[in-house]
Amino acid sequence: MKTVQYIPRATEKAYTAQTQNTYIFFVPMKASKQEIAKQIAEAFKVTVLDVRTMVRKGKPTRFSRGKHAYPGTTFRQDKKVAYITLKAGDKIPVFEEESTTKDEKPTETKVDKKAEKAAAKEEKKVAKAEKKAVKENK
Repeated sequence: MKTVQYIPRATEKAYTAQTQNTYIFFVPMKASKQEIAKQIAEAFKVTVLDVRTMVRKGKPTRFSRGKHAYPGTTFRQDKKVAYITLKAGDKIPVFEEESTTKDEKPTETKVDKKAEKAAAKEEKKVAKAEKKAVKENK
């Protein structure tokens, strides 16, 4: 069995499923439930209790072969999704790291920008006051 990268789904449904210790991944089409369980257990050092899989059919998309050609329809690639239930207490850290970094960065940058704007305004006021003082002394 070769190692394959399993891609975690970052959606609202995936985040709410974490409360029941269920994680959602995109997996290769040929992967079996046993292979998926073994790979996830080895990669994240967790105990897998249950694996449920489903294949999502690709959506139809229209295409055209030129201005006067008759348009056609093709389908996007099918995707296999695995719902993986872990033992109570086990967690996969991939999801938690993303949520904490996203929450911290915007608040820091907003505070920094406000402080920079306030400092720039103060500098302009001081410069205007100095110019006025120089003009009055002449």
